Amino acid sequence: MRTSRDRVPGVDQAYDALIVVSFGGPERPEDVMPFLERVTQGRARPERLAEVAGHYHHFGGRSPINDQNRALVEALGAELEAHGPKLPVYWGNRNWHPFLADTLREMDAAGVRRALAFVTSAFGSYAGCRLYSEDIARARAETGTAMQVDKLRTFHDHPGFVEPMAERVREARAELGPDAPVVYTAHSVPVAMTAGSPYVGQLEETCRLVSERAGAVVWDLVWQSRSGPPQVPWLEPDVRAHLRALRERGVREVVVVPIGFVSDHVEVLYDLDVEAGQLAEELGMRMARARTVGTHPRFVRMIRELILERTAGAEPHALGSGPSPHVCPPDCCAFRASAA
Repeated sequence: MRTSRDRVPGVDQAYDALIVVSFGGPERPEDVMPFLERVTQGRARPERLAEVAGHYHHFGGRSPINDQNRALVEALGAELEAHGPKLPVYWGNRNWHPFLADTLREMDAAGVRRALAFVTSAFGSYAGCRLYSEDIARARAETGTAMQVDKLRTFHDHPGFVEPMAERVREARAELGPDAPVVYTAHSVPVAMTAGSPYVGQLEETCRLVSERAGAVVWDLVWQSRSGPPQVPWLEPDVRAHLRALRERGVREVVVVPIGFVSDHVEVLYDLDVEAGQLAEELGMRMARARTVGTHPRFVRMIRELILERTAGAEPHALGSGPSPHVCPPDCCAFRASAA
C-alpha cells in the first residue's frame, strides 16, 4: 500500500518513504518447507524442520503473519495520510514474499532515495534488531541501490506499546478471577546471545510497566519457542514448565501474555493457544491468553511518533529507562551464530 507523497511543514524533506520490515511466513502448504529451510539456512535437524512444519500445517499451511502485516500497513497508511508525515508505505520481509530486496527494487524504481524502516520487533537483540539491520544492508547490496534506509529505534518502553498491552492484559484478566497470576512470554534465545544485548532487561522492564498499568501484582517472565541442539543453554523456564510449577503450587487460573510479539502469528497461536492451552487443560487450569498489540490505534500512532522523532526532532516517548538510540553502536547485540 502507498499513501500520498505530500509533505507537511517541519518534516525532514530527505525522507521520502517508510518500509515496514517483518519476518514473513508461508501462505500455501507448499511454501512451508522452503520457508523453514530459508529461515534455518541448513542449521536445523530434519526432524526439527518436520516438527515445526507441522505447526504451520495445523493452520492449513498458511501463516497469519503476512495478513497481519498487510493490516498494519493499511492502518499505518491511513494514520500517516490523516496526520502526516504523508509518506508512501512499503512492506518487505526477511524470509518470505514480499522479500525485502524485491521491495527495495520497487522503491528504487519509484524514485525513493532515502527511507525509514520500521521493524516489527520491540526489543533489542541479535535476532530482533541487529539481524534486521544486517538483512537491510544485504538487500541493498543485492539490489545495487544507492537508496539509504535508516531503521527506526526499538520501542520496548514507548507508551504506544506499553499502554495497548496493558489494555490487552486487563481484557484477559477479566476472564478469570482477580488473583490469577500473569505469565509473560517471549521468544527464547541462546544464553550467549543475551550477553551483548538489552533483550532480557528490556523485557523485564516492559513486563513491569505493563503490570503496573494493568493492575497485575503477581507476574513472571518466561520463554517459549526455543529451538537448537539441547546441549546449548537457552533462556529458561519454558512456559509449559512454568505452568506445571504453578499448578504444583496450587494455582488454578493463569493469564498468559505474549509480550515478546506484536502480532498473533504461528508461534503465538501454536506454542501458546495449542500447546500451552492443551497442557493447562490437562493440568486442570483455566488459561486466558492476552492478545498482542496488532493494529491497536495507539500502537499505529506510536509508529508515526517514532517517525517524527527521527524526522522532526519530536520529543522521544519513554516510560521506563529511556528511549533506545536512533543509531545502534557498531557492536550492539553482536553474536556469532555458531555459538548456538
